[in-house]
Amino acid sequence: RARAVAVDKHPVTQAVRALRAAKVTYEGHLYDYVERGGTEASAAALGVSEHVVIKTIVLEDEKAKPLVALMHGDASVSTKNLARHLGVKLVRPCDPTVAERHTGYKVGGTSPFGLKRPLPIFAPESVLALPALYINGGARGFLVAITGADLVRVLAPTVVDCVAA
Repeated sequence: RARAVAVDKHPVTQAVRALRAAKVTYEGHLYDYVERGGTEASAAALGVSEHVVIKTIVLEDEKAKPLVALMHGDASVSTKNLARHLGVKLVRPCDPTVAERHTGYKVGGTSPFGLKRPLPIFAPESVLALPALYINGGARGFLVAITGADLVRVLAPTVVDCVAA
């Protein structure tokens, strides 16, 4: 069972540096990382709804062009809707080692902030409208709590209806 660790100290990751540079007010939350536990484990550890824990998913189109989708922890990305929106044949998850090369983060610790190179970011309106959300802070077992408004301001994601039905 995952548990949250209340500490004032948290890792200073690329994501944290990016948030500080953008003057985002955030709260760091460390928890015991559970291999393959996903947002279910982190939500349970922090005592929050899985709906407000946002996944950062690295995907690619058929030409292996990378992109990032942000999604509620309790939902899945409709790669069909995303492909339709992008005007490409298909969108699929990136191989973990490729994803790590694109982002500079280990899978399980991928943050949309402070990416190694800028990637297009897509998210449904429902994620961006959250008054408070928890998103990876750039390390396994580390989430940052921020507002949806700050996420929009810093990342300027493309809004796309990509929640799988």
